[in-house]
Amino acid sequence: MSNKTDARRARLGDFMCFAIYSTNLAYSRVYKPVLEQLGLTYPQYVTIICLWEEDQQTVKGLSEKLFLEPSTMTPMLKRLEAMGYVTRERDSEDERSVRVSLTDAGRDLREKAFAYREITAKAAGLSPEEFGVLQKAIVNLRTNLINASA
Repeated sequence: MSNKTDARRARLGDFMCFAIYSTNLAYSRVYKPVLEQLGLTYPQYVTIICLWEEDQQTVKGLSEKLFLEPSTMTPMLKRLEAMGYVTRERDSEDERSVRVSLTDAGRDLREKAFAYREITAKAAGLSPEEFGVLQKAIVNLRTNLINASA
């Protein structure tokens, strides 16, 4: 079969990019009620998680870890600050950098969020072992794609 014939037979379901895109949409539907209970958007949620792992990060560092542009991070962090979950202040050693820290309310949110982990894990329908294998494969794919696009 020629490449031309193969291309005509390709179906949407055969494309890895569509499998990932549509899975992301499905995951978002599962997360939607959880995030509504927390009063957060998904980018706000992952920002809080990132700060739970390591507090007092720079905006630049957060944006790199979350694959978000710094111009996207700033308004989101302002909203999180208005909600009482984070504080932002200039780095005392480098005035160009802004450090983001969790407040007590931001740290308390962790306990509330962990209560919902079972909902999202159950929805995935995977054993803990399967979940770990799939997550590692997806991270590997992401790394490969980032390297290929550089």
